[in-house]
Amino acid sequence: MSHVAGHNAVVHATDLDTLRHSTAHLMAKAVQRLVPGTKLGIGPTIENGFYYDLDVPRPLSIDDLGQIEAEMRRLIEQDEPYVRQEMLREQAIEFFRNLGEHYKVEILEGIDDEVVSLYRTGDDWIDLCRGPHVPSTRYITAFKLLNVAGAYWRGDEKRPMLQRIYGTAWHEQEQLDHYLWQLEEARRRDHRKLGRELDLFSFSEFAPGEVFWHPKGMRLVRVLEQLSRAEHDRRGYQEISTPLLVKKALWEQSGHWGYYRDNMFRTVVEDEEYAFKPMNCPESTLVYRQRTRSYRDLPIRLAEIGRLLRFEKSGTLSGLLRVRQLTMDDAHIFCRPDQILGEISGVLELGRWFYDLFGFERRYYLSTRPDKALGDPALWQHAEAMLAQALEQNGIPYELKPGEGAFYGPKIDIDINDALGRAWQLTTIQLDFNLPERFGLEYIGEDSQPHRPVMIHRAIYGTYERFIAILIEHYAGAFPLWLAPVQAVVIPIADRHVPYAESVASQLQQAGFRVEVDARRERMNYKIHEAQEQKVPYMLVVGDKEAATQSAALRERSEGDLGPMPVAEIIQRMAERVAAWQ
Repeated sequence: MSHVAGHNAVVHATDLDTLRHSTAHLMAKAVQRLVPGTKLGIGPTIENGFYYDLDVPRPLSIDDLGQIEAEMRRLIEQDEPYVRQEMLREQAIEFFRNLGEHYKVEILEGIDDEVVSLYRTGDDWIDLCRGPHVPSTRYITAFKLLNVAGAYWRGDEKRPMLQRIYGTAWHEQEQLDHYLWQLEEARRRDHRKLGRELDLFSFSEFAPGEVFWHPKGMRLVRVLEQLSRAEHDRRGYQEISTPLLVKKALWEQSGHWGYYRDNMFRTVVEDEEYAFKPMNCPESTLVYRQRTRSYRDLPIRLAEIGRLLRFEKSGTLSGLLRVRQLTMDDAHIFCRPDQILGEISGVLELGRWFYDLFGFERRYYLSTRPDKALGDPALWQHAEAMLAQALEQNGIPYELKPGEGAFYGPKIDIDINDALGRAWQLTTIQLDFNLPERFGLEYIGEDSQPHRPVMIHRAIYGTYERFIAILIEHYAGAFPLWLAPVQAVVIPIADRHVPYAESVASQLQQAGFRVEVDARRERMNYKIHEAQEQKVPYMLVVGDKEAATQSAALRERSEGDLGPMPVAEIIQRMAERVAAWQ
């Protein structure tokens, strides 16, 4: 990269990964300057930032980050160049061994390259690295160190625990400021924090990674289930339910045992090995083949809101986003080859319908055959072409994700962006020729001969747990009226107003709304404040005047005091708001 165009031009020509990797090197050098004896692990870039794993003689805390940043800025002022140097691998091993950098020696001993590259920063610091890097430290202008955490060397809990410093870097200070605002807003919206404050769910040490849904949280689940069932019924899906505990033989036949058994909870029943299902697909094939199918029967769309169990290591569990017990809004479509494009188009439209309801923007990806995959590569190639054709026919731009398909078939992945602009992967549409072959699925064609159906796997929410986590953070807990666990709270001013408050609540309940009465012996303003903190969309305050006129003083969560209204008018107002969302 040339300096001719000037500093700003070079910075903007540098991709963020290069900038961030250079910042990771700078950070590691600063730590070694401040804490002599620190040994280098690895320092890759990650989404929106970077980290470096370091073996530091003393524990670091978040309080140390300011001092490390100050040292980094001092090095930036010195405008130290990043200089590439090549070395024979054996020579590099000896070089890093003399420096006492035994983690680098281990990395070098595990690679086959005859020649390796190193990067110097200034005259006194060097790291094993493929590059590239920015020309010099002065190109690093907008960065922030974020956190310190523990990390086992190479992710192995039997290896040494290193200290991982996370950071971020951007081309402009304005971009950095926006990202830091996003992080702060994400902390405020954290679904684990809001889930506790809004009394939606909890976890227990007695069941790690398994959700205890509280009544309000369960209302969220039920609203989403009702929405899903109604829309699937309208689109010709049939709901099924399949067993949770299944013999090992099923998973061997499906191919999951060879690829997925380490993620299964397994047990022995009467001397025979079983596994709790981590997905629903093999069992759907058993439902399909219970009777002879005609070409006229297809497509058959089988939906299942299935409870699943997956073994996730305790260190990977993360609130509702990564759990061991999960509920998937699954469906499997069995169709003829000539129906594939129409069925995939139908799923794409179904996804659009759901995500428009929540105001999610979308990006589409085509994930192709991974290194470890079941089935004939020619079938994979055909399936990938069919998915690409479906996207193109629907006018949907997409990007390729090479090698990221499921082990039994390629897939369309749909990512959504939440209110903070963060991307989340939700919908998957997987085209599968392998399971129908493995389970001998057939239908009788027009020619009276047996034919093999195609299987389409799809989920819209993904899992209810993860989807609800995303919704909590997307709405910051302030759910729209149609989705809110408690849509209205009736607040009596004094004890004598409780009977009238209960009659108002009864009218709203009969109209189909989720309502509570706050009959606690607290001041009215305190109850209003509590309802506001609980993000209840509507508050109906009732006293003597309201009881006499069959009305309520209405407060709306975002609009504030709307004044007294007849209860019937409030019900109509709420119904119109719900209808506007749907």
